[in-house]
Amino acid sequence: EAFIRQFLQDHLSETIAIGTGEIIDSNSKPREPRNQIDIVLYRRNYPKLDFGGGISGFLAESVVATIEVKSILDAAAMKQSIQTAKNVKALKRNITTAFITGYQPPGILSYVVAYDGPASMRTVAGWLPALHEECGISLPQMPPTQGERVGIASPTIDGVFVLGRGFLQFDNSPIGFTTDEMRKARPDLNWGIADTSDGNLLLLFLSITTATSGLA
Repeated sequence: EAFIRQFLQDHLSETIAIGTGEIIDSNSKPREPRNQIDIVLYRRNYPKLDFGGGISGFLAESVVATIEVKSILDAAAMKQSIQTAKNVKALKRNITTAFITGYQPPGILSYVVAYDGPASMRTVAGWLPALHEECGISLPQMPPTQGERVGIASPTIDGVFVLGRGFLQFDNSPIGFTTDEMRKARPDLNWGIADTSDGNLLLLFLSITTATSGLA
């Protein structure tokens, strides 16, 4: 977790801050159970609540992305991350926007970074249908082009990155390797999957940089 945090602090725009803690919305109540997020990426021009001990409360409106860090990724760890992502994405954001330029994510992004895991990312992808069913998550019907898909929020995790192994990416990102020809041939295609020993942190970094590059 410290390594990922330091990597992002050294490379992301200074308009984005990094913290640890809970995310709240206008319906949140004191002392109710909430997920504690390993890494929260939030916009500096919003306030936060200091709970002490390096733990903070972040307004849902300020949060761009969350990152769960796992030493070893297995089905149990994946289920916990999916449930956390579902809870975070259920928070209500009260935002009135007058001006937008550049890409704006359709909601809070949820990523998982693991240091070890299955030999193939297809194994991780194979866990998803059963885990989504257990968590009560239904994936949306996706349109056939990337330009349409970027406006659709993922109800689950947005990406899984296993260092030295590969990545799994929900197919609504402006950055990816899936083409519109592939989408038209496979209307049920919701994920991009790759087994690769290099470049996984780079793709995570590019995804976060893109998500924070716009102005609203």
